[in-house]
Order: sequence, then C-alpha cells, then structure tokens
Amino acid sequence: MVSITGEPPGTAAARRGGRTRSADWPAAVPLLAFTALAFGIPAVALLLGAFTVRDPQTRASAFSTANLSESLQGNYLNTLVSSVQLSAVVALLGAACGAFLAQAVVASRFRALRESVLTASGVLANFGGVPLAFTWVATLGNSGVVTQALGLDSHGWSLYTFWGLVLVYLYFSIPLMVLVMVPAMDGLKAQWREAASNSGATAWQYWRHVGVPVLAPALLGGTVLLFGGAFAAYATARAMVGSTVPLVTLQIADALTGDVLIGHENIALALSLDMIIVAGLVMAVYLPLQRRSSRWLR
Repeated sequence: MVSITGEPPGTAAARRGGRTRSADWPAAVPLLAFTALAFGIPAVALLLGAFTVRDPQTRASAFSTANLSESLQGNYLNTLVSSVQLSAVVALLGAACGAFLAQAVVASRFRALRESVLTASGVLANFGGVPLAFTWVATLGNSGVVTQALGLDSHGWSLYTFWGLVLVYLYFSIPLMVLVMVPAMDGLKAQWREAASNSGATAWQYWRHVGVPVLAPALLGGTVLLFGGAFAAYATARAMVGSTVPLVTLQIADALTGDVLIGHENIALALSLDMIIVAGLVMAVYLPLQRRSSRWLR
C-alpha cells in the first residue's frame, strides 16, 4: 500500500522524524558550551600543569612526568592510599547498612514510615561540609555533649581519627544508599517470592538465588557511588580532622596554598590527576551497573 503521495507508509513520518531529530540538536549547544567552559578548560589546564615542571634556578618550564612520579611516592602516596582505604570502608559499611534499611522500608506496611525515611534520606544525603563537621564535633568531639555525658573520653574515644571520620561519612552515605536501593527493591515482584515459597524455598534460598542476583547491579553500583562520594569529600574532613588523617584532598589543598618546595608547584595538579584517574575507574564500573539496574526503576 502506498500513500496518496506515492510513498510507502511511514516514509513521510520517518522523514519528519529525521527532520525533527536533526532540528533538535541545536538546543543542546548551550549545555555543550557550558560543559566545555566549566569542565573542558579546567581539565586541559590541569593536564598541561600536571606534565609541566619548572626549573627552580632558571624558572624555565619543560614537559615531564616528574610531577606524576612524585605524586606516587612518599607522603603523597600515603595520602592517596589512605583516601582509598577510607572510601572503601565507608562504601562497604554504608552499602550494607543502607541495603538493610532500604529493605526494612520496602517491607514496611506503613506508608508514612516509608515517606518519612525517604524524605529524611534525601535531606541527609546532601548534608555535608562544615555544618556536618560542626554537628559531630559538638556531639562526639572531645568536649561534645555525648562524649562528656557518657565519659567516652576516659575510654580512649576520639572523633578525630580514621574511624571517627568513617562514622561521620556514614552519616550521609547510608541515606544515599537507601535512595539508590529502594527503587531497585521495589522492582522485586511479589510473585517471585510466592513462586519460591510454593516451590519449598526458604527465605535464605530466595534471597540467595533470586533477590541478590537481581539486586546485584544496584548494590554494586551504590557501593561504587558511595566510594566516589567519600573519596572526593573535602570540607568535612578539613574542618574536623585537619591533617590528623592523611587524605589526598587535604594534601591538594595544602599544595595549592604553597606548602610545597620551589619547583614543585604543580604537584597539586598531579595529585588531582591521580584523583581523576581513580574517579574515572570508579565511574567506568558504576555506569554499566547503573544501566543494568535502571530497568527496575521502570
């Protein structure tokens, strides 16, 4: 069958769709321009600076990988490793606690509880920086209300340690994991549990062979997301622990303020490039997992 214009059915619609798609792309130009200005120019400047070394005597600049080599040695390497360790601990603990809390919310029969938990999670997941540090210092610091009331300082408690920082980071990591896992857990159909029960499967067998495999992309993706959030955090750690806990973000800030030797001014850019590489590896894992788990959000 052909149309009155002599074209096969759908040809005109396809042509109109093609024109529509080709006519829509200019609308993305402002976004692309903003992205190029906000991310492209700083990225190019960072790359150029990371591979530029300035001679302290002649002040001449030369292309070299010395900055990157130095950023992976000594105290700089310790800060990078410490940041990775902190982020890994926060990601694993936050993922486990957040997943169990999300399951409790999904299984609850009280709609008000679900809405209140999700609302609180949305707020707490974005609560960070200096206000978060001040809240914890006032509560569990050396002179904090809870510390003095329970005499925690006499038992060796200190908030200004590696594990104290882990506790603070979990404050916004667990709510973020709840927000990631609740939509995925909503995708677990009741029929699957009923079918497993009718087949004689226990609750453990259901989660082992059905629930966990289905939720695996969301679980792993959420864990990677928590890792990235903890790895990039700066203001909370700066305000709370200072230089007590070695972190690469704090080291970069010190290098940018001039706390380096002459001729090593670009070490901060090299450390930033190290962070970008780690973050890129994290996102390379997260994005495929996020695409796989997105089908449960439909």
